Amino acid sequence: MTVLNTRALNRATLARQLLLDRADLPVLDAVAQLCGLQAQEPQEPFIGLWSRLRAFAPTALSDLLTGRRVARTHLMRRTVHLVTADDLVAWRARHDAMLRQRVLGTYRRELDGVDLGRLAAAGRSVMADGEPRTMGELARAVVDRWPAAGPRPLGEMLIAGLLPTVQLPPRGLWRTSGGARYALVSSWLGCEIDPPDPDGSDPVGQALVRRYLAAFGPAASADLRAWCGLAGLPAAVSALREELVAFRDERGRELLDLPDAPRPDPDTPAPVRFLPAFDNAILGYHDRSRIIDDAHRGLSVAGARVALVDGRVAATWSVEADTVLVTPLDRFTRAERTAVDEEGRALASFLSGGDSDRVRIAASPG
Repeated sequence: MTVLNTRALNRATLARQLLLDRADLPVLDAVAQLCGLQAQEPQEPFIGLWSRLRAFAPTALSDLLTGRRVARTHLMRRTVHLVTADDLVAWRARHDAMLRQRVLGTYRRELDGVDLGRLAAAGRSVMADGEPRTMGELARAVVDRWPAAGPRPLGEMLIAGLLPTVQLPPRGLWRTSGGARYALVSSWLGCEIDPPDPDGSDPVGQALVRRYLAAFGPAASADLRAWCGLAGLPAAVSALREELVAFRDERGRELLDLPDAPRPDPDTPAPVRFLPAFDNAILGYHDRSRIIDDAHRGLSVAGARVALVDGRVAATWSVEADTVLVTPLDRFTRAERTAVDEEGRALASFLSGGDSDRVRIAASPG
């Protein structure tokens, strides 16, 4: 079985994630290709798409949100993701059990004794008028029936676990702030989510495996679980084995992939790229060593924005007064520092609407 070293896996990830070369894809197609973008920080998907698409216009994503072609919703790992409306409708039921269990993992004691079926019916009744509500407003509308649970656990179980909901604009629009207000998927998109397959064949699980590998492969089953949070996909993987190819990494793990997916030469040059907080190019794996050193792994769950140099996390970055501030994690060569400065200037211009191209790179450590 062919062994893929870390650099080969890195270049495959960059290619699938549109980070090896900016793509000419329409924004909707890019969101689909990436299986959605992590979006708990509302402005971060714009940065993620800017780093991946040529001539990206942020208004294009805003228009897709207001046009109901993409949506912000709790999905993979119970985190807020920006996904296409089609994927939301197709995937949501497959995530139901995981979403409920993850909320219970946080609020099991508070929700002890709460009949989740009755809670779901109560919440759906409140939301049936189609009026947007915050999580707190929905929780307060039902808390009298379960006062011991308290509004926060009830609200999170309803919004993230029991009811297929979306976060409505203006939250998530370019350079727009707004609290999270929710509506049912059925009222916002005008259709119900697809029901689970009645015969247990799990076509949605199989579709998730294919889509994940197209966006993140080659990858192990543990990586797939880390991305979606679903434990029940071994049957889907088994059903697809004959159409997949297998590799091993340097530690001996089996990696699966689509046969015709891009696996670039490990020596393919990788440009500097600035990633937003919680980018799935990093979080989409259990073993993240293909893109981030173990010493820096904590950055990927702490919400740090990072920069890739030669395809790997090599710096953190932030913005202050229209200036992109870069803090190296390792020593930059002169050429790397020049490339970081150039890409940072382009990012500063994007974020400021052309008003600034200022970058400040801190001294390298050591």
